[in-house]
Amino acid sequence: MDRALFTAMTGAKNNMLAQSNHANNLANANTQGFRADFTQARSMAVYYGEGHPSRVFSLTENPGTDFRPGPIDYTGRELDIAMNGEGFFAISAPDGTEAYSRDGALSIDINGILRNSAGHPVLGDGGFIAIPPAEKIEIASDGTISAVLLGQGVDQPVQIDRIKMVSIDHQDLEKFEDGLVRLREGGLEGATRDADVNLRLQSGYIEASNVNPVEEFTDLLSLARQYEVQVKMMRTVKENSEASARLLQSS
Repeated sequence: MDRALFTAMTGAKNNMLAQSNHANNLANANTQGFRADFTQARSMAVYYGEGHPSRVFSLTENPGTDFRPGPIDYTGRELDIAMNGEGFFAISAPDGTEAYSRDGALSIDINGILRNSAGHPVLGDGGFIAIPPAEKIEIASDGTISAVLLGQGVDQPVQIDRIKMVSIDHQDLEKFEDGLVRLREGGLEGATRDADVNLRLQSGYIEASNVNPVEEFTDLLSLARQYEVQVKMMRTVKENSEASARLLQSS
């Protein structure tokens, strides 16, 4: 069988993987703090030696993540926060490791634990942030959480904790299969970063996704057409192979 079939097959496979990636980006266009994923593939020659390589396959590269900030929207809600400039909020992943997010749509669960919109606990100076029943909650620009407890006067706010904000170079970050961003420091499991006291946030604002829906939809259409071309190539190779077999039989 002609190796061109495998060439077209690898191209179609990577077109499908890229479509899945862009579809996931498009599905998260309204997810707070979401960072879009890039897709990348390159040509890989399968024969080396004297002369020109005979066939080139499509090889998937390690995908990257677009860490550019998204638009900031005003909500006026006391538990909505947005990072000023670069930086991340520290959260606890389901496996217990420390991860990082720009999702600032916070809420308090029935146990008083502060969580983001995805349900991950937000970390503070002492781990999980537990907030007692309160009449009013304020989050300062440095991440300090103050609350007026039930039954207490408004002139007696209590400092609860401070949200852990970290400053990390994007080259040291990696998005894992669970969709969470973690440090890639030499593959060390559970690696963390100390809080950066110089980072600031805005209360009453929230950062939206940095996904551009128009670009993602356009890329999906382009990839769909490329996939059709690859399938047509595989069909052509099959027809050529069948024609060759008939010639051999007739001879």
